[in-house]
Amino acid sequence: MPTVIVATGNPGKLKEMQVYLTPLGWELQLKPKEIDVDETGTTFIENARLKAREVAIATGQWAIADDSGLQVDALNGAPGLYSARYGKDDQDRINRVLRELKDTENRSAQFVCALALASPDGAIALETEGICAGKILTGPKGSHGFGYDPIFYVPSQGKTFAEMSDAQKETHSHRGIAFAQIMERLQTLTLA
Repeated sequence: MPTVIVATGNPGKLKEMQVYLTPLGWELQLKPKEIDVDETGTTFIENARLKAREVAIATGQWAIADDSGLQVDALNGAPGLYSARYGKDDQDRINRVLRELKDTENRSAQFVCALALASPDGAIALETEGICAGKILTGPKGSHGFGYDPIFYVPSQGKTFAEMSDAQKETHSHRGIAFAQIMERLQTLTLA
């Protein structure tokens, strides 16, 4: 069973990735705490590449990384790369987006998830980007999920991410879309 390092210190993200990667039979491990990667990229895919490459080289093992966030059209793509740092906690981040949008009619938004897999020498073996289009509601709906999930409405599903079951979100989210796009290629990869 190949070991793949997930380029994050967040156990929740490791658990989430395990759901998508279970069919591959990989053993996933969190990156060592002492490895800290500066996310200096200007796009989600650049940050995913940076994290995967640096963790792979530092550990000498295969590494997978994601970088994701919310882009709101009326806010010129904000919070974007700063989605996780747009406030002190989830509620503060939600309140900031709603406050900045005010009564704006254009509430179009998208969640983006970039994935990159690096070989032990740091070469990027595979990468993709999943996008889920939606809109920002004027207030939260639903109690599942985390982050911006209660205000991100997916018209094709008629629900916010926070109203979806885990199975629905796994299929329709930006992360689910990204993994669906890359899974066939991952299955043909031989990790040595």
